[in-house]
Amino acid sequence: MCLHLLSLVLWAALVQVSQTNVYISPPKAFMDGDVIIGILSSVHSTIDNLQGRVRPEEFTCSNFDQISFVRMLAAIYTIDSINEANFLPGVRLGYAVYDPCADATKALHSVEQMLSTNGSLPVMDDYSEFRPQVKVILGARYSLLTIPVAKLLSLYLFPQISTTSSAVVLSDKLKFPGFLRVIPSDVYQTEALVQLIRHFKWNWVGLVSMDDDYGKGVHQSFLKDAEEAGVCVAFEQVIPHYLGHAESERRIKEVAKKIQLFPEAQVVMVILRPELVKMLFEEMIRSSTTRVWIASDAWSRSTDVATMKDINKVGDILGFNFISGKITGFEQYLQNLPIGPGVRNDFIVEYKQKDCPDDSPEVCSKPNADYLVKNTDLPVFYGERLREKLQKVNFTLDGKTHFFNEDGDFENGYDVIMWEPDGDHRRAEVKGNFTIQPREVVVNNHDIIWTSTPNNTIPVSRCSLPCPPGSSKKVFNVSCCYSCTLCIEGYYSDRSDEDDCHRCPNDTWSQKGWTKCEPRTVKYLQWSDPYPIALLVGVGVGLLLLIIVFVCFIVYRNTVLITSANLLMSCFMMVGLAVSFGSVVLFMGEPSIHLCRAQQTMYALGFTLCVSCILVKAFRTFLAFMVFDPVRHRRLKKIYKPLIIMVLATSVQGLVCVFWLIYDTPDVDKTEPSNQSMIHVLQCTEGSNVGFGVMHGYIALLALICFLLAFKGRKVPHDFSETGIIIFSMLIHLFVWLCFIPIYITKNESRPIVQASAILVSNYGIIFCHFIPKCYRAIWGHNTTERIRARLLKFSESKNRSSVDSGLSSQDLVLDSGSHRSVSFALPPFKSSESLTDSGFLPTSRHPSLTSASPQSTSPSAEDPSFYPSRADSVSVITLPEVTLL
Repeated sequence: MCLHLLSLVLWAALVQVSQTNVYISPPKAFMDGDVIIGILSSVHSTIDNLQGRVRPEEFTCSNFDQISFVRMLAAIYTIDSINEANFLPGVRLGYAVYDPCADATKALHSVEQMLSTNGSLPVMDDYSEFRPQVKVILGARYSLLTIPVAKLLSLYLFPQISTTSSAVVLSDKLKFPGFLRVIPSDVYQTEALVQLIRHFKWNWVGLVSMDDDYGKGVHQSFLKDAEEAGVCVAFEQVIPHYLGHAESERRIKEVAKKIQLFPEAQVVMVILRPELVKMLFEEMIRSSTTRVWIASDAWSRSTDVATMKDINKVGDILGFNFISGKITGFEQYLQNLPIGPGVRNDFIVEYKQKDCPDDSPEVCSKPNADYLVKNTDLPVFYGERLREKLQKVNFTLDGKTHFFNEDGDFENGYDVIMWEPDGDHRRAEVKGNFTIQPREVVVNNHDIIWTSTPNNTIPVSRCSLPCPPGSSKKVFNVSCCYSCTLCIEGYYSDRSDEDDCHRCPNDTWSQKGWTKCEPRTVKYLQWSDPYPIALLVGVGVGLLLLIIVFVCFIVYRNTVLITSANLLMSCFMMVGLAVSFGSVVLFMGEPSIHLCRAQQTMYALGFTLCVSCILVKAFRTFLAFMVFDPVRHRRLKKIYKPLIIMVLATSVQGLVCVFWLIYDTPDVDKTEPSNQSMIHVLQCTEGSNVGFGVMHGYIALLALICFLLAFKGRKVPHDFSETGIIIFSMLIHLFVWLCFIPIYITKNESRPIVQASAILVSNYGIIFCHFIPKCYRAIWGHNTTERIRARLLKFSESKNRSSVDSGLSSQDLVLDSGSHRSVSFALPPFKSSESLTDSGFLPTSRHPSLTSASPQSTSPSAEDPSFYPSRADSVSVITLPEVTLL
């Protein structure tokens, strides 16, 4: 049963085929010649009722395409010009023009007609001897048509040249060995488009394309180039390329809504045929939506789009077009549109009659001669020789050299065009160009008039605003959507929209948010700075005072006041202070390891020497106080060796410094500055904090001992001791260095100047407490004997009263009639040779011995054991030629 039905169907089909007449459609434009050039020109852009086509009948086309019509005329005019110029001697060119109506299927049908011989296209195994009448095919306009035609012609290795098909795949010579084109590949166009977008600092764009081979190729190429250039695609939309498709209108509306959902994406890349662009713009106009539209070469010069109603409401339109120029005499040809004898051109006839009333076509016998010239961009068209010679062609046109590269493409670049308002329409104006060698876009921004923004400012199309110099991008999910983060210290960015901040090179630094790095300012105590100058003045004044004191002590060295002050110890004190002043000078200038060592060592030894001398004086005062306690007095007197005490006390500090310098010496502080600081403070570090602490702690210990010894003997009258000035000077020293501790701990950058100031204050404290008062009294005579006697009498009376209370006897004051006077004391028993001089009260230089005597009696010898009477009746009378304060 099934076989029977199948046989019936086949029989019916065969009957139908046998009854079908063979019909070959002639070309719409034809001129005979020795070499016929086939031309595929979609003068009509639509095939009527393509979806309802159920039989392989003749195609019916509509929608006259003026651009394709003019391009076809350019080819015809060029062929005519070649013939008239006898460019090919003995050879006359002809042409056969077929209209594929912008459909790939009809394009293949047109190629079959071009290649057919006697109404048929032979099927052969070897086409080496295949000789069709048409020798080369020009076209088609769209890559959608060119690609299937090129695949068919590759079977015959038949030459095909296109002036507009730019699909990347056509450069593949393995698939399309016979295809050549006089324009660059789309691989350059998408790169140029991305560079144009980057030129205006746009990085957030929409992408609308067709689903044919051309649209897919440009779509993918654009995505690749955009990613490499840092341009992000906000959305991607694809529209069916066939205009009659039922989904086209619905998809156009969906795309329009998608565009409206991304207001930040003010730039939309459109890779569509002019008819689809027109439909999209109509939807945009209805919704009052404006954008900056980037046109691909498919519609960048479309007259239909440029003249559509309300085209000025869609926004700005930029794009690229293949480099074009004028063809000499072509404008005059378009004004006349002649049809020579023996030439057929149904397209010209249709054009001349397309606006004529049906009832009176004769009124259109002479149409507007300037219409095509004024309303069409006139392209450059190249006519060439056969395929085997074509790739060797190299010629100059409009001052530019043109040739086919190894992929069969021209590399002549693109024109950057912008559609400017021209009344109610738009016209394309060249605003720059894209060169392939080198690959760069050159645009004259001053010539561009932006209609979509106020004040002619460049529209902004970014997901995020640009990050200014001094910051970098913190990217979210999409690389073009980010927040701006200031560069941290030590990093910088000198351009907008930097992905990362750059690390500062060696020996430079930057603060937060800086756009460049700078060398840090090196800071130390410069000689010319105010603080160092003040310190130097202080050092100079201090040294001058020491010189004055020294001179004063030398001049008045024989007075009781200076003699009792122990001139030798006072001179050692001055030496120590001078060394200490010298250490202050070493704090100036750029630090070095030697200066750092000398600073601390000079101060440590100099000031320790000074305090050691004060210790000797404090100990002497303490001995004078202990004279009323003979047991302790004798014990302590054994260790009272001034020079030895001074040397030992200073030597201990010397050992501390030696160990300090050996194990962790002071050096220049190598600590990196704070990240927030552009100042590199050069100062000395103390090395071991232990060594620094022990050095200062030792001086503080000596000062504390001096303070305690002086405080213990504070009841001795000041004319007999230096307790008050020792106490005060040591308190000054301890207080000053106690204030220095917090600064030292915090590592403050002002630590050197504070330490130097502390040294000065300590030195001045000793000068003004120990030396200046003595000089004043020595010069102005305030050390009179009467004043001293009165104080001594008062002191002795107080001591006598205390002795009586202790069971000791007392005597009144006895005065000799001679120059020497005697003062009686109630003192503990001591040998006659042990005088107040030994205890430190009186100088020994002028009074080598003091005797215990009485006007009525003679004291026993020192060796007499009876010298030590009982405490109840002991009386000592001492002759005091001069009594003064030590």
